[in-house]
Amino acid sequence: MRPTLTPLLIAILLALGSGAASAEGHINWITISGSINPASSDHIQRAVAQSEDDGAVAVLIELDTPGGLLTATKDIIQSILNAEVPVIVFVAPRGAWAASAGTFITMAAHKAAMAPGTSIGAAHPVGIGGGGGGGGGGESEEDGKKGEGKRDFSAEKAENFTASFIESIAKERNRNVEWAVKAVRESVAVTQDEALELGVIDLVAGDRKELLAALDGQEVEVNGRTITLALANAELREIEWTTVNRFLNVLASPDVAVMLMMAGMLLLYVEFSNPGLILPGVAGGVSLILGMIALQILPFSWFGLLLLVGGVAFFVAEVFVTSYGLLTAAGVACFLVGGSMVFDLPEVSDLNVSFWSVLVPSVIGMAAFAALVVFALGRSFRRPQVAGVDDLIGTRGSSTTALAPNGTVFVRGEYWHARSAEPIAEGDRIEVLAVEGMELRVRRAPPS
Repeated sequence: MRPTLTPLLIAILLALGSGAASAEGHINWITISGSINPASSDHIQRAVAQSEDDGAVAVLIELDTPGGLLTATKDIIQSILNAEVPVIVFVAPRGAWAASAGTFITMAAHKAAMAPGTSIGAAHPVGIGGGGGGGGGGESEEDGKKGEGKRDFSAEKAENFTASFIESIAKERNRNVEWAVKAVRESVAVTQDEALELGVIDLVAGDRKELLAALDGQEVEVNGRTITLALANAELREIEWTTVNRFLNVLASPDVAVMLMMAGMLLLYVEFSNPGLILPGVAGGVSLILGMIALQILPFSWFGLLLLVGGVAFFVAEVFVTSYGLLTAAGVACFLVGGSMVFDLPEVSDLNVSFWSVLVPSVIGMAAFAALVVFALGRSFRRPQVAGVDDLIGTRGSSTTALAPNGTVFVRGEYWHARSAEPIAEGDRIEVLAVEGMELRVRRAPPS
């Protein structure tokens, strides 16, 4: 019997051993640092789907965001709420934010945690001037009556929708509903300790290891099933960003989009003004294409975009029209107003162009370039023509119109304005006597 039982016992022991090893499982984790946009949304949804497919015991999202698009946030929330695997959101590292859209994502998690020195909240949809409308705190009854006809219904609609959205999330996860609504309506924000005390998050952890140790053995409700988290000995596997999502994540920035559009239009203007340079035209075309891709990712205002195009038109017009700087000033104004408005859509986004750090320096740079072009052209127009003068004198050509005394001649493959002291018929041979600015002084060519 021993020879028969020994292989059987070995097989049983190997099966038990492999079962114990697989029981530890693995945790898929990702890092979201920056705005919430379609690229980061796709990264989170892909991580959740992959974790469901490969049998991960949990998904860990390390979050640090100032906010982003409400449409992208909605897709993330939907993915988390319908996930078949526990989703843990950890606001980290120290000094990280879970602002605006980040608040929604953190509260939607099965388990929410924050590192020391972090904050959460300020989820009010942002409008012109950073307010977004709505509250009207501190307004007297008389002022309220005066301003009743000036209500910003778009911002009010955005506030009501986002408030109800975060309220439903908080109820689903048994978190502090009252605070969640205040985070939207009053833009309140709290530290990690206050968030824990208020029931916004589940725990505070110094790092990833401490977080997993604290959550190990806790129970979570996942789509109607109670799951006990086994995280202490689980293997951590990072899900890397795809190349496409990484690229789109860079483009999905209002600052990058505006700079690409402005640079593209400026470089194309340089190419059109100096045909044959090639490099400015290619670089401008690539910049405009990338800018248009960014505009496909980000919701934008056509009015703001048209103001940006109008700013370029004013700069170009300054080169050809003597306006004593008025057209340049109009171009600067169009760029500042258009750049501020192009992504100002509070009903779908709280992203905006950085006014002082990006928009103002870009506009100053373009204005300086336009001034340099005007100055250079002015100097070239005032400078007497010297190149090619000696070479043209004595050159022969033909008159394309009658000269009596002014007309047009064809010399060395080019048409010139010309003047003659004697009448010259159309088609007669002529000889250049002098070059006076952009006009030739000619005579009838003597017989050869």
